[in-house]
Amino acid sequence: MLYQAYQAYCDALTPAHFAARTATRFRDKAYGDMTGHPNLRRLFALADVFDTSRITHARPAFGIDEVLSGNEVVSVREEIALARPFGNLLRFAKDGVEAPQPKVLVVAPLSGHFATLLRNTVETLLRDHDVYITDWANVRDVPTSAGRFGLDEYIDYVIEFLRELGPGNNVLAVCQPCVPVLAAVSLMAQDDDPCQPRTMSLLGGPIDVREAPTVVNELAMSQPYSWFEDNLIHTVPWRYKGRGRKVYPGFIQLSAFMSMNLGRHFGQFRKLYQALADVDTAEAEKIADFYEEYLAVLDLDAAFYLETIDKVFQRALLAKGELTHRGRPVDPSAIRKTALLTVEGERDDICAVGQTAAAHLLCTSLRPHLKRHHLQPGVGHYGVFSGSKWETQVYPQVRNMILAMS
Repeated sequence: MLYQAYQAYCDALTPAHFAARTATRFRDKAYGDMTGHPNLRRLFALADVFDTSRITHARPAFGIDEVLSGNEVVSVREEIALARPFGNLLRFAKDGVEAPQPKVLVVAPLSGHFATLLRNTVETLLRDHDVYITDWANVRDVPTSAGRFGLDEYIDYVIEFLRELGPGNNVLAVCQPCVPVLAAVSLMAQDDDPCQPRTMSLLGGPIDVREAPTVVNELAMSQPYSWFEDNLIHTVPWRYKGRGRKVYPGFIQLSAFMSMNLGRHFGQFRKLYQALADVDTAEAEKIADFYEEYLAVLDLDAAFYLETIDKVFQRALLAKGELTHRGRPVDPSAIRKTALLTVEGERDDICAVGQTAAAHLLCTSLRPHLKRHHLQPGVGHYGVFSGSKWETQVYPQVRNMILAMS
């Protein structure tokens, strides 16, 4: 019933959001920057902030039209390299680049936000690489006839996508997918798959949540498995293609994330109002662009969410050597050909220092020159894969690892 109540609430606010959008469009057309109308600026700023604060359920555009590659700016176009019900393999093809570049699969988190959360990650990688990304679907738009999507299916998708890239590929995982990516590469190594990646970069992921538990880890451990199943799993309303599917709704995940830093979010919306009222366009756009992305949410299949809670956060099966994939043991010690880079943020309050580096203790067959760890000072969780520190300090670590193995 919670999903239905949430939908009714959103429906009730639709006219108000439409009115706010109409008002801001009228402002832009009729008044320009309204430099001489402070009261009007404040009024329209309120409307703008109200409209910006709405939750959406459609993937925003990546909006990467061109990048600096080598010494020239080249155009970028999106191509669906492989279409699947629960997510596509999306390629960012660059026009005018003749020399082949290393292929990199970016595995985006499936944790309530769309893959566009990694826009800056992709844009930076595109400077020197042929970039693909897992473009996960909102499962409320996936018919139940497509079946379930649990942790096993996630691992299957990663393996299938890596095989689509072919031999000599590289993989980079951000946050939650570090566990299934390490599992997928382990399975490919166990099979001596010719498409096992040359490098595997794991950025801020919960490989072993027993190391320095965070608020997120404590929340996952605070209740028994049955509590999550009984209280956080809901049914998709009938108006959507995935009607009747059991999901962990994205709006619940968003609420949990926002509650961790509620004061900061209120402060940002206050800054947005002030920037709009003061006609500080650059600051207003910066804040609005962030929340356009942050408030775009997707639902997770109940199987994937519950298995992640159980196997990753509550029992830490991969870290303990007990994880299986379709009944088959997952053995990271089989990895011998894939160089490993782990990256952690000094101030990460979601995946604390030590949780990602634990991967090195599992990949026992890797020779020392194939293992690197980078602790990035001065950044939290998002700073590991987005922002100036990512571009100038973390990315060179990733690029150099790929270059060394090419």
